[in-house]
Amino acid sequence: MQNGKKIFFNSDQHFGAPTAKESKVRERIFIEWLEHIAPEAEEIYLMGDLFDFWFDYKAVVPKGYTLLLGALARITLSGIPVHYYRGNHDMWTFYYFEEELGFIMHRQPEIVLLDGKKFYMAHGDGLGPGDRGYKFIKKVFENKINQWLFRQLHPDWGIPLARFWSGRSRYANLERESREREDGKYDDQQWLLNEPLPQYALHILQQIPDIRYFIFGHWHLPVALQLTDNCSYFNIGDWITHFSYLTFDGSVVEAKRWKPDI
Repeated sequence: MQNGKKIFFNSDQHFGAPTAKESKVRERIFIEWLEHIAPEAEEIYLMGDLFDFWFDYKAVVPKGYTLLLGALARITLSGIPVHYYRGNHDMWTFYYFEEELGFIMHRQPEIVLLDGKKFYMAHGDGLGPGDRGYKFIKKVFENKINQWLFRQLHPDWGIPLARFWSGRSRYANLERESREREDGKYDDQQWLLNEPLPQYALHILQQIPDIRYFIFGHWHLPVALQLTDNCSYFNIGDWITHFSYLTFDGSVVEAKRWKPDI
């Protein structure tokens, strides 16, 4: 890493939720974070679900997020590469982020070499065993005919409908995680290892044993696990309750939290 710079990883901001007013508070906090890290950022990886819902219309941009989009554009214009991994809440991002914000888009899990170390990175939705219902729905949403049909809806109808279903999905996951936290499962390393994403990582590691780090979003809980002596697993967390992120200085990955004044 040159000149003491770092690579930053952030995920699951879900801007737009639960209301526009509440989202704007978190957007301003995220912009403050971006401005804080920019002087020492070599690259920034946004690992999906920046928005609670996004759809790339051909001639319409979803209302809101003006300050946020401007801040992200300033980052890329300053020469800092911003990588974006599509999530399950923004799988319908096609070209807008690339063309208008200068993002480097990633649409599948990828192995990336960072400072000589092999990283496996993805948003994380649909990976690992189980959750067949979501995996089926994901195929439906990724179908180009269904995307065309949704585009035929006027945005005043389509966006509220999509946000309704997006909110149901997010709240269901938050409720499940709350129950698991109350049950003390998050203190049980073996239970964490048996969750779908760590199981997926262990499966990939058997095939590619020289991976040093797995970096995922999607699961809103900040998780750090040691899979082997030479391989670590991280879930970044979210920007709803945890305000968590990761840094990589060329040597180690560290889990950190931003402390917003709210």
